[in-house]
Amino acid sequence: MNAEDPGRIVLLTASHRVAPGLLSWPAWRTLHAADRVLCAEQDHPQLPYLREAGVGVEHCAPTAQELVDACAGGRSVVVLTGGEGSGPLTDGLARLAGSGRVQMPDLELLPGSYDLPGARLLDLVQVMDRIRVECPWTSQKTHKGLAKYAIEEAYELVEAIEDGDRDELREELGDVLLQVVFHARIAEEAEDEPFSVDDVAATLVEKLIHRHPHVFGDETAETPEDVHAHWLRTKAIEKQRDSVTDGVPLGQPGLALAAKLAGRVRTAGLDVALPTGDGIGYELLALAVRAEQDGVDPEAALRAAGRAYRDAIRAAEGNG
Repeated sequence: MNAEDPGRIVLLTASHRVAPGLLSWPAWRTLHAADRVLCAEQDHPQLPYLREAGVGVEHCAPTAQELVDACAGGRSVVVLTGGEGSGPLTDGLARLAGSGRVQMPDLELLPGSYDLPGARLLDLVQVMDRIRVECPWTSQKTHKGLAKYAIEEAYELVEAIEDGDRDELREELGDVLLQVVFHARIAEEAEDEPFSVDDVAATLVEKLIHRHPHVFGDETAETPEDVHAHWLRTKAIEKQRDSVTDGVPLGQPGLALAAKLAGRVRTAGLDVALPTGDGIGYELLALAVRAEQDGVDPEAALRAAGRAYRDAIRAAEGNG
């Protein structure tokens, strides 16, 4: 070792969302080559795996100056930190470096593991588990008691999409996701046929793979129309419906219901005359069917007109 060499400090981080012990090869290589490996946490999740791999770990929480001194003579010291780094220690090292009075070791932040896409969903599940147990309001909610919120959040998401507000869109997507996780958490507690959020995700994954044979199987689809045809054929086999109206929720908004029924009729190639009668309802039904035939979403069209009407009202109020 060179007495003039200030050495090297490696701050090793690891994501708590990845199973302990699943470290990258650079991390393992650095750990085995280090002169010392330090960790302030006695219950750090990586410790059992490091010891099993023959890496000696010292339990200590050095100050910045002590860490610099430990690297003197060209030594390499690895510090195991939490997933977000080690704030006080890095701040202290920054102050020492800024003072100009200390010959600083090389400093490296080495991620030992990385979050995979979707890793923050694990945090969401953990938070939901905790508030379901500890929150007086959350712990009492049932599927029926939450049903109205699912509808409200869906409408707010549509509004964010139509307004083009990206920040609002991100937040509203989170609110819709909360409804899924919340209902799945409640379902875990059922005495009969309980299921978890993992079961929900597994069912969805299976459905998506099955309904996309052009992606995961041997079929081909060159156009969106080909994909839609695949989708309809697969759904027909899965559902084995007695009527084209099966599975159409009657509780959805009236225009959306009318358009959905019209779409089912058109796809099935049926010739069904519209019911006639006096009243605005039948007129709205005819308009919704015509919109669907023209490729227009009547709900979206009416909302757009409603926003224009709202703007006109606001303008009139301002001119008053």
